Amino acid sequence: MTQLAERTIDDELERYRSELTGYCYRMLASPFEAEDAVQETLLRAWRSDARFEGRSSRRTWLYRIATNVCLDLAAKRSARALPMDLGPAREPIVENLATPEVHWLEPMPDAALGLDGDPERAVIGSETVRLAFVTAMQRLPAKQRAVLILRDVLQWSAAEVAELLETTVPAVNSALQRATATLAATRTAFDRLTVPRTGADSELLDRFVEAFEAYDMQRLADLLRDDALQSMPPFDLWLEGRDDVLAWWFGPGIGCQGSRLVPAPQANGAPTFGQYKPNEAGDGFEPWALLVAEPVGDAIGAVTFFLEPQRLFERFGLPPRLGANGEPVADAAIER
Repeated sequence: MTQLAERTIDDELERYRSELTGYCYRMLASPFEAEDAVQETLLRAWRSDARFEGRSSRRTWLYRIATNVCLDLAAKRSARALPMDLGPAREPIVENLATPEVHWLEPMPDAALGLDGDPERAVIGSETVRLAFVTAMQRLPAKQRAVLILRDVLQWSAAEVAELLETTVPAVNSALQRATATLAATRTAFDRLTVPRTGADSELLDRFVEAFEAYDMQRLADLLRDDALQSMPPFDLWLEGRDDVLAWWFGPGIGCQGSRLVPAPQANGAPTFGQYKPNEAGDGFEPWALLVAEPVGDAIGAVTFFLEPQRLFERFGLPPRLGANGEPVADAAIER
């Protein structure tokens, strides 16, 4: 293969990276696994390009490879989850904190999903990568998950999906019906956030950041919905209701007082911030959580604190530390 031919193939395959990343993320619920799956997909496609006979479109061929890669990865571990999938909401007391052996869903920057370009495409696509939607998909067997994503999210025809999965149209329709029935029977409180929403009000978000940094109970109460939700993976405790969320923030979670929130690239179609807590020396702020806020109407409907800054802050372009005045300190190691 000449260098020109290799470059042509590379360019052709690279065109599909963004949409394949979105597909693999919906399948695997982890940006790290999704990007690994896409890389493996493109590598397999590059190695076997000479055997591509054109009996299906190159796009279908790539999705077939990606689906097989995702099915193999999904078979090696349990489905990813958020705390709402593990049991009911509990009291906001520290005794209810536990860190079970669970593969947690992880947030993905919108830019990596190709949702930061065309506004119309971004609105439609963002609804199907929202945290509630992606975790709901994880309740399905992996093959049903693939069928539902291909049919209902990517709008492939039953015949196209049957060709990709090398099965029949009736089998695809049956898998889609079973997937829909499973989702209807396993709804959680978090699923109410999957309803379409309007764009987040920037003024609402500004007021939320100001109230959180001031740790002002009354202002925060005014900004949260009555049925607001909170979760903090890798802890399995989750809270339902404004009163319980505030009871945590001003009780066991009082260590967050004095935190700074730094705007981050939007994740899963929702406003996102890096939360930095005051360090013990009192001369700066250390990374604590990636905070994903879910506006619903004119209030905040859910707040998810992903407590793994070592894995997530770099991916979201957040500084590893803030100085005493809240300025980024780029050369400090991330420690929690």
